[in-house]
Amino acid sequence: MIIGAGMCGLYQLYKLLRNGADVTVLERGDDVGGTWYWNRYPGCRFDSESYTYGYSFSKELLAEWDWTEHFSPQPENLRYVNHVVDKFELRTHIQFGCNLTRAVWDDEHHIWTLELADGRTLTCRFLLTAIGLLSAPTMPRLTGMDSFRGPSFHTYHWPKAPVDLTGKRVAVIGTGATGVQLIGAIADKVGQLTVFQRRPNWCAPLHNAPISAAEMASIRADYAEIFRKCDNTPGGFIHGPDRRRVAEVPREERLAFWERLYATPGFAIWLGNFRDVLMDEAANAEFSAFVADKIRGRVKDPVLAEKLIPKDHGFGVQRVPMETRYYEAYNRPNVHLVSIGETPIERITPTGIRTSERDYEFDLIVYATGFDAVTGAFDGIDFVGTDGQRLRDNWRDGPLTYLGLQVVGFPNLFMLAGPQSASLSTNFPRGIETVVDWASGLFEHAVERGIRRIEPTAEAQAEWTAHVEELYQGLLLRKAKSWFTGYNSNVEGHDKIRYMIYNGGAPRYRQRLAEVAQQGYAGFRLG
Repeated sequence: MIIGAGMCGLYQLYKLLRNGADVTVLERGDDVGGTWYWNRYPGCRFDSESYTYGYSFSKELLAEWDWTEHFSPQPENLRYVNHVVDKFELRTHIQFGCNLTRAVWDDEHHIWTLELADGRTLTCRFLLTAIGLLSAPTMPRLTGMDSFRGPSFHTYHWPKAPVDLTGKRVAVIGTGATGVQLIGAIADKVGQLTVFQRRPNWCAPLHNAPISAAEMASIRADYAEIFRKCDNTPGGFIHGPDRRRVAEVPREERLAFWERLYATPGFAIWLGNFRDVLMDEAANAEFSAFVADKIRGRVKDPVLAEKLIPKDHGFGVQRVPMETRYYEAYNRPNVHLVSIGETPIERITPTGIRTSERDYEFDLIVYATGFDAVTGAFDGIDFVGTDGQRLRDNWRDGPLTYLGLQVVGFPNLFMLAGPQSASLSTNFPRGIETVVDWASGLFEHAVERGIRRIEPTAEAQAEWTAHVEELYQGLLLRKAKSWFTGYNSNVEGHDKIRYMIYNGGAPRYRQRLAEVAQQGYAGFRLG
């Protein structure tokens, strides 16, 4: 059984069906799509180039699908996922409306028993999670949230029905990647927009543009090279680091280089920069100053501009939101910024929001307050392994895994996009294709040899977890308060560093997986 019908779960379903497996997908929503099903807020789109995000496994699929924008919007992304599902006849193998609440391992019979919210009980030999790294939305812990008389919701639960924003007084709480997309998209559509910001993020222009028919034909002819380039970069994008250090390049030349990066679409400015910008304090400080000046040049009010420039971390140390007209939104007379570090929110009222300074009245409140990332979706399910141990208890201080795929004490539970795997720190479909292909090979190996129980050794898990922790030490992100380090002040117990992602890069991760398989799946007990 596969949990989740997003990009990861659907590809795993496709692979297992081709291998003749008896498999079904359990999806809590009423349709496929995962991220692109749930997130419907205005401005939601790829920040990976569209043609690097789509599946690469089918030449026929690549030949027939046209992307209309370099960074495709949510409605088109959802159409793409549905096209894939229909093309490969996957829908009949998916059960919708299945909210998994508990999964218990039976060590005698080597099966998982799954309990659903609707009262059903199901069993399976292998349980594969594809539940998404950003699928457990978190609301802020504010008094009076239920008292507001108007509509209010998290961006993850944006209504399916159109929301008329014309002339409305709208509050957006949060300026992470989601809030940045939303604010830029609605600033010119609402009556008044008030943004409540806790800490600013470093944002960079997305530079989206349409894809013409001729350009799409050129992309299609170049797919082999595009995916080869993605395979060879640490992040699985077309953007790879410049191997020079900042100090090796004359100042005039590096400023010109940074100007080109700032004008380049997508994550080039983050992932295509000098190699030490994300590793060395001085290099990072110089580049952060460059971006700060860009923000000052785009925001007319100098006092407001300073409030939008982060002071607690450098550029790229946290996840960089890619924006379209975000900073320009604050030049509009109908857009207002409230720094809740200066005037904290005291409560939500029936008519709006009260800060320490004043009361605000709103017609709509939007919570763009992010996610209990990576482990949150796992914590929401009661996974019970051998000897009654619970996964959420084992992970209380941070995840413990082998290869980001399995956990000691939870046999036959495979995390296809779990913590400490490379898919979380790479262009997601590129990462999950790697993991799914490898896991499918392991399942074939198990079937051929009559293996009914797969679990990592304690030694292998300890070695991998230590390796993941060590990789953090050379990067500035180790100091960040972000989901890269498992930090979330809206979740009790998550106000500390937890080692969530693999920072060794996609090529190195693929090499490790290949070596493990070549060595007879070293580190796993196959019983």
